[in-house]
Amino acid sequence: MERKLVMLVDDDPVNLLTGKKALTERYQTLTLPSAAAMFNLLPRYRPELILLDVNMPDMDGFDSIRRLKDDPATRAIPVIFLTAKNDSESEIMGLELGALDYIAKPFSPPLLLKRVEAHLKLIDYQRRLEEMVEGKTRDIVQLQLDTLDILADLAEQRDTSTGSHNRRSERCFEVLLDAMSKSRNFREDTTPWDVSALLRGVKLHDIGKIAIPDAILKKPGKLTPEEFEVMKKHVDYGVKFIEKLEKNSRDNLFLQYAKTLAAYHHEKWDGSGYPNGLAGEAIPMLGRLMAVVDVYEALTAERPYKKAFDHGTAARIIEEGRGTYFDPALVDLFMDCAERMRPLLTTSP
Repeated sequence: MERKLVMLVDDDPVNLLTGKKALTERYQTLTLPSAAAMFNLLPRYRPELILLDVNMPDMDGFDSIRRLKDDPATRAIPVIFLTAKNDSESEIMGLELGALDYIAKPFSPPLLLKRVEAHLKLIDYQRRLEEMVEGKTRDIVQLQLDTLDILADLAEQRDTSTGSHNRRSERCFEVLLDAMSKSRNFREDTTPWDVSALLRGVKLHDIGKIAIPDAILKKPGKLTPEEFEVMKKHVDYGVKFIEKLEKNSRDNLFLQYAKTLAAYHHEKWDGSGYPNGLAGEAIPMLGRLMAVVDVYEALTAERPYKKAFDHGTAARIIEEGRGTYFDPALVDLFMDCAERMRPLLTTSP
């Protein structure tokens, strides 16, 4: 088993020799006469621990640890000060700068070894604990995300008329998003977006349908004006549902995207949409994008009250909605990449 590397930095040759003798049987030990020598070697060596003298010419221990902690490459390296000082102010200052501990000089070789052993064991334990917590955290986050996926599927399955709307919408959304990312016209919009989180958010855009009564949600025919007013409430229900999830979830970005998609995907460019009657660029870009995808998928899907339109007819209807229902720039983008969506309509969920 490879021995751990300890750096011992002290301008006193006697201390370097004493420390090396104490540590060398158990650890690889690099003895260095100055902070400058230490910084010269750090790009090539990564010690498990640095034993750092406080009183050195040119650069003392306090300045050295500041430099170590300011550099992301060396910030995590543990440091123990070696010092002949015994005033509490110096100790407090060192600990505030990030030192693990102080070892008084002149040090006893057996005591030095025991202190180093104890700290390295503690460091190993902390690392293992952090790895365990990180692993558990990933598991919890994944469980949350999987649960939300199941809820989205349940909402879709309740609405038997929409089939695999969420999955088909996600696939079509991805095509349009890819085209946006490659277009200079949308670079400012798409650059900050996290694609994987955004695509997961698409699945929740209709989550509010969970709260719509079955008599309306599953009606095998067109809705009456009164029924349609109830159906429109799925937007508000969805937003409120996602807001409740945000309070207890670690993955806020994913839910922020989901909330925006849910809130604005029925707004129309000319202001005739719902729930807020927003118009033009007052509608968030993600809402405008989801509106195109949502309508295209609905047009190409069969419903109890209508046959599925073929791809060409659906694309023509989207084009006719340019400047009224949809953002003109997004319609142009859609028409450029629409052929890539055609095979997605027959892909099994």
